[in-house]
Amino acid sequence: MRLLLVEDDNHVAAALSAVLKRHGFDVTHARSGEEALQALVPEGPGFGVVLLDLGLPDQDGYEVCGKIRKRTSTPVIMVTARSDVRSRIHGLNLGADDYVVKPYDTGELLARIHAVSRRTVAEEQVTGAEDALRLGAVHIELPTRRVTVDGTVVQLTRKEFDLLALLAQRPGVVFRREQIISEVWRTSWEGTGRTLEVHVASLRAKLRMPALIETVRGVGYRLVAPAA
Repeated sequence: MRLLLVEDDNHVAAALSAVLKRHGFDVTHARSGEEALQALVPEGPGFGVVLLDLGLPDQDGYEVCGKIRKRTSTPVIMVTARSDVRSRIHGLNLGADDYVVKPYDTGELLARIHAVSRRTVAEEQVTGAEDALRLGAVHIELPTRRVTVDGTVVQLTRKEFDLLALLAQRPGVVFRREQIISEVWRTSWEGTGRTLEVHVASLRAKLRMPALIETVRGVGYRLVAPAA
């Protein structure tokens, strides 16, 4: 797997690159946010995962994550010393697929890399007769991950789309919070609960349909199919 390591500390990058290469990864090292973005141009080599340090010399790592997510769906794992819940939630809301706090165990990091990679491959391999979902004015194209409302494209983050697609595949069915967190975030981490609430609120605002996703108090959420 090709992996983009975004880390400004050359000593840290060299040590981590050596470990990753021993485990079969083809590592490209970017020392700044700009180098990372240049490496992720469409005509450049494809990467399976981006390991993104937040303490970069030219741009804030959160800003870089937002830019990465606008140009590619490549999984992003944030690697940082910022361990507070608010920082984790902010990173996940920007489209990061996972968040690893320094100092970390190398085995855990490798497991997380493989986990997000497997999820991405599974998503890309999903096929079937039902490639699009229509819920009133909302049209969801699963293969292209494109959402429109009355023909107007709505820009969603990776997790926002995953959440909407999950609920939309079974309109009217109540999804438990734990089930959503497990299927969309692939974790049981308690702090993700607040992130789920933020994503639901963001979807309601972006789609301009606050009644589309109904909160079932004490249980979870369900999608209320609008009239055609």
